[in-house]
Amino acid sequence: MNAQIRRQIMERLKAERPEPESELNHNNAFELLIAVMLSAQATDKSVNLATPALFAAMPDAATMAQKTPEDVEPFIKTIGLYRNKAKHAVGIAKALMERFNGEVPQTLKDLMSLPGVGEKTAKVVLNVAFHKPFIPVDTHIFRVCQRTGLVQAKTANECSEKLEKSLPEEFRLGAHHWILLHGRYCCTARKPQCTKCPIADLCHWPEKELL
Repeated sequence: MNAQIRRQIMERLKAERPEPESELNHNNAFELLIAVMLSAQATDKSVNLATPALFAAMPDAATMAQKTPEDVEPFIKTIGLYRNKAKHAVGIAKALMERFNGEVPQTLKDLMSLPGVGEKTAKVVLNVAFHKPFIPVDTHIFRVCQRTGLVQAKTANECSEKLEKSLPEEFRLGAHHWILLHGRYCCTARKPQCTKCPIADLCHWPEKELL
């Protein structure tokens, strides 16, 4: 796909959702970090149902660091892999207190040094909380990129790197949400809504149905 078509795709996705926001409820960088970690292999909806009570009881790293995973588990039992995630949550809080004065760090390397925080989670935090032009890739974004031809990649991390290099700079901050929400609500895994798609004429997917 050439640069002109990439620009057209991003312009249309931006026009559809001019000011996109994360669908994970949060009030600060710490809450976002924990929420994104919890959302792995889970839905944003399930995380949003669990986190209000969790954050009311443990509103910051200092408080959560004093808890045990067993203290966290009851709040997140409805979320998949909750036992491991409870361990990660407490581990993150302790690491923040021990190494970062209780604050969420603002570099990819530092974030990825935290328990249970991979590249995608780190990039979401940097993009959403600190407004840095990273493009984390989840299953929705990966699917849209593969179908449309926006970029071709074998892994989510490779897809992320290619998007960050190939998209015009003006779109990089919002690209994560524009592509993700398009994948979540239009270019869905099953029965994509090609007839309603704003970029259908630019899409390279041979199986798209326009009738």
